[in-house]
Formats: sequence, C-alpha cells, structure tokens
Amino acid sequence: MDGMSLLTITVLAVFVGFEVVSKVSSTLHTPLMSGANAIHGIILVGAIIVAGQAADPWVLAVALLAVVLATANLVGGFVVTDRMLEMFRGRQRPASNVDAVEPAEERRP
Repeated sequence: MDGMSLLTITVLAVFVGFEVVSKVSSTLHTPLMSGANAIHGIILVGAIIVAGQAADPWVLAVALLAVVLATANLVGGFVVTDRMLEMFRGRQRPASNVDAVEPAEERRP
C-alpha cells in the first residue's frame, strides 16, 4: 500500500471511531473500557515482542516508544474504568451502633 492509502484508512478510522464512541451511553462505557483495556494489553505484548526482535536501532527506538505509549494507554484505561466504577457505587452508609452493644450472655449484673 502506498502512503496515501494508509493515510486515508487512518483518517477514516479516526472519524468512525469518534462517531461510535460518542454515541455510547455512560452505562455502557465501563464495560466497553474493560474490553478496550484487554485489547491494549495485547498491543503492549506485541510492542514488547517487536522490541525484542528489533535488528535496526531505529526499529528498536520506535518499538520502545510503542511500549511506553501502550503502557500509558493501558494504565490510563484502568484509571478511567476505576473512576467510572466509583461513580456507580453508592455512598457508604455510616456504621450502625449494633456492634457497640454487648451480647446478652456477656452482661454482668
């Protein structure tokens, strides 16, 4: 493929991805982020494999950059997913005083 075809595919993928993600409701966002985190993990493994087999210095540099960016993307995805899950959890109720009362058999007259 020539460079213009690759650029066209990349631009179309960006537009389609933006449209698909912008239409997702907040209820479905967390499960989709979990799936995306799994994909980012696979990308990270691929970048590590490429870095390990790199023969040229520039391929190694690009592969190491890919490892760094994939790691940042993976960690960021987990942070966002954790924040979204915190939003869905309700507020914690204060502890009740039931535990503070002594049981009947341990009371002394």
